[in-house]
Amino acid sequence: MSAVISLPDPVPRAVRDARAGAGGHDALERRLRRQVGQAIADFGMIGAGDKVMVCLSGGKDSYTLLHLLLQLQKKAPVPFELVAVNLDQKQPDFPEHVLPQYLASLGVAYQIIEQDTYSVVSRVIPEGRTMCSLCSRLRRGALYAHAERHGFTRIALGHHRDDMVATFFMNLFHHAKLSGMPPKLRSDDGRHVVIRPLAYVREHDIAAYAQARQFPIIPCNLCGSQENLQRRQVGLMLKQWDIDHPGRVDQIARAMGQVHPSQLADPALFDFMALDRGSAPPPPDDHAPAQISAA
Repeated sequence: MSAVISLPDPVPRAVRDARAGAGGHDALERRLRRQVGQAIADFGMIGAGDKVMVCLSGGKDSYTLLHLLLQLQKKAPVPFELVAVNLDQKQPDFPEHVLPQYLASLGVAYQIIEQDTYSVVSRVIPEGRTMCSLCSRLRRGALYAHAERHGFTRIALGHHRDDMVATFFMNLFHHAKLSGMPPKLRSDDGRHVVIRPLAYVREHDIAAYAQARQFPIIPCNLCGSQENLQRRQVGLMLKQWDIDHPGRVDQIARAMGQVHPSQLADPALFDFMALDRGSAPPPPDDHAPAQISAA
């Protein structure tokens, strides 16, 4: 089963590489592997002996995540375990055979969780309203519970750099706060470490890689719900910036890794009162290297 993946214009370098044949595909794969490896190193995402649950939805992002982690695992200086985990939420017409067959063909260890969250969401959310928010919370709860039962020390998600930038603007525009989607975090209950190894990877690179690899994409609209309108608007804004102002999204991503609390207005992060006492630390060097590099 496959799906056509639409790509923003103008055609990015990754797409041109993928269309150039085997040589371009190899170059793209090497670049993505290098970006994922760098993110893992920068944020200490995976260590010796970790058991990593790779959350696989059947979309382009999670397929790319799994393939790149499998490649890095072969050359990693420390041993760690990878298990692909899919949550079958019992959406109508979900092709439940696709992922098991594909993963078995790769020889990848995998686990399928069956939990009918679709019925819960359908009962709670009024007809015509988006189901995504509640569905996401239920999915996260099911995955966290599975990770605890099976001793996973890391939960790897397929969010990429564009997701992280979009989340920053979602929080800015709709929640009046400067926060985003970090490359690594500990869950609110303190029991789980979530990692996002695609933190440095652009979405159009993933789309090109998925096309080149011909992943058996499972559409995410099986439930009939519409994409969150606010997130869609932010995504369109970022794509238009890529066209009108190349490099702007790259700059935003770098800025998210170079935060200067003394240049903002949060007294919980910086002791402004100490400025009058002459004891506040000097502001950070404006030329310090960014933590999040352009993909």
